[in-house]
Amino acid sequence: MSVLPPDAASEAEYYLGAQDNAIAQTIMAEVPVTVSLPTKKNKQQTPQQAIDEFWAKFTTKAPGKATTVIPSNEYVERVARRASKAVGTTTQASYDEAAAVCKAKVAKIVKECRRVNQKYRDPHFDLELDLKWGDRDTLESLSNTKGEKKPESGFHPKSVKRVTDVFDAPKFYIDGPTANDVRQGRDGDCWLLAALCTLSNKPSLIERVCVARDEQVGVYGFVFHRDGEWISEIIDDKLFLTKPDFDESVLERLLWEDRERVDSEEQYRKAYQSGSGALYFAQCEQANETWLPLLEKAYAKAHGDYEAIEGGFTGEGIEDLTGGVTTELYTTDILDKEYFWKEELMKVNDQFLFGCSTGMWRPVWGERKGIVELHAYSVMRAVEMDGQRLVLLKNPWGKYEWTGAWSDGSKEWTADWLKKLDHRFGDDGNFWISYDDLLRKYQAFDRTRLFGDDWKVTQIWTTVSVPWTFDYHDTYFTFSLAKTGPVVLVLSQLDDRYYRGLEGQYRFELNFRLHKKGQEDYVVRSIAPYRHTRSINVELDLEAGEYIVLMKVNATRDLDILPIEEVIRNYARDRRDKLVAVGMSYVLSLLLISNYQIGL
Repeated sequence: MSVLPPDAASEAEYYLGAQDNAIAQTIMAEVPVTVSLPTKKNKQQTPQQAIDEFWAKFTTKAPGKATTVIPSNEYVERVARRASKAVGTTTQASYDEAAAVCKAKVAKIVKECRRVNQKYRDPHFDLELDLKWGDRDTLESLSNTKGEKKPESGFHPKSVKRVTDVFDAPKFYIDGPTANDVRQGRDGDCWLLAALCTLSNKPSLIERVCVARDEQVGVYGFVFHRDGEWISEIIDDKLFLTKPDFDESVLERLLWEDRERVDSEEQYRKAYQSGSGALYFAQCEQANETWLPLLEKAYAKAHGDYEAIEGGFTGEGIEDLTGGVTTELYTTDILDKEYFWKEELMKVNDQFLFGCSTGMWRPVWGERKGIVELHAYSVMRAVEMDGQRLVLLKNPWGKYEWTGAWSDGSKEWTADWLKKLDHRFGDDGNFWISYDDLLRKYQAFDRTRLFGDDWKVTQIWTTVSVPWTFDYHDTYFTFSLAKTGPVVLVLSQLDDRYYRGLEGQYRFELNFRLHKKGQEDYVVRSIAPYRHTRSINVELDLEAGEYIVLMKVNATRDLDILPIEEVIRNYARDRRDKLVAVGMSYVLSLLLISNYQIGL
């Protein structure tokens, strides 16, 4: 909690707020309070009276949060009328509905484009127009930091081309999606690409995300998991390139023309604007494979822009691509390393998917025997044979590997081991490491549980005011189990990555505790994560019966962040279209937690 400097009237303003959403609940409130500093009028108060009056100012009888940040429009109202009603369903049913909607959208676009003999151009995420006009709406998020206007992001693509103009023989998949396809581009989304590498161990998982396409028309449909539901996203086939077009590259054009080439422009295109290597963002290793840059583009569009997907955690990426639930694990917290190996890591690609990272407490990245700090890695395999416990990891950069025991070329390798593990030396980002070294060199694991159709998912959202004191809230949740079995309980807040710039000044820490009805002592409580703030969870076997979930939320205000209303004021004129797009995503997120009427 921070205090603003008192003004001439000797007053300081304190703000309390909270907005949290959970698969068990959503919590939100924003509380403006004015605290009067002592004046001559109240100077004679007793110490207790002064303290009581001071703390009383931290509570308001009218908490609230902005629910409509853009003017009312028919589209938002139409979506509000069909908003989710938070009912129990199987994991497959939610996915099937989103996939069907996505396929229908793609089919409609294909029919329209063929009718008018035109390729599809996405009016809501037009890279070419954005680059030529210099708007940068597809590249940059809204800024909500105080001080000088935010400088441009580090993204500086030079041109935009369609897939058919970049690739000589484009194919969405070449021998299916694999981890070896993945090469990170200039976006800091290693966490997302590590998630995709992990998913590639079960190729059907990536194919479930890419549900519809017409490569001739240039339209692609994807589905992602957002706030407990599957959503669809449609894109065209335009991609950013690193080099400018021939006619716009004055220096390069002169150099190429001076060399008396027969066809300078075509040779320039083949050298700089052809194949996967020409792309500015993520690219496939194969020169003509396209699934990765298009999926990354769809994910960026879903979140508003490419900047919005910079920085994150592998587990959250896997959640968004599978609908699973991620638990944050730290090597220093593992109680039984034998159990962790046999019952968890050895089940990778079956019940669980894993990512790992290290250097989480360092302000800048470095490296530890080839392991890059503050960087995401995928756990590809775990094997135990001939007395060795080994784990195969993948760097989504497609290069830079571990240099210790079992690294490429190390003394541990023999021809027999190379054959048994089907391993080839090469700087391709794939490397083996012993289980002991894995626990020594990596600090954190993201373990994501996958849900089959034998699981039933039920979610409910609510809103509550968050008190200044950090304690369990009066609002609680109940559920009943008809029979004993495994249960995963998740408490989450809305994913504010979908409306970057409009998050508000508060960050929220979630906690919950599970009680069996009629028993005073709790069954289990959540463990506060160090990094993941979007959700917390516990997995356990529960007996049949009725249960109560108590929750508490801690709100922390960041004075360097602008209130939502100031962000709106800053961009309403200069970046109106971007503000409307982000505002729409903000409103649609809130529709999950309340069937309120918009603009009425």
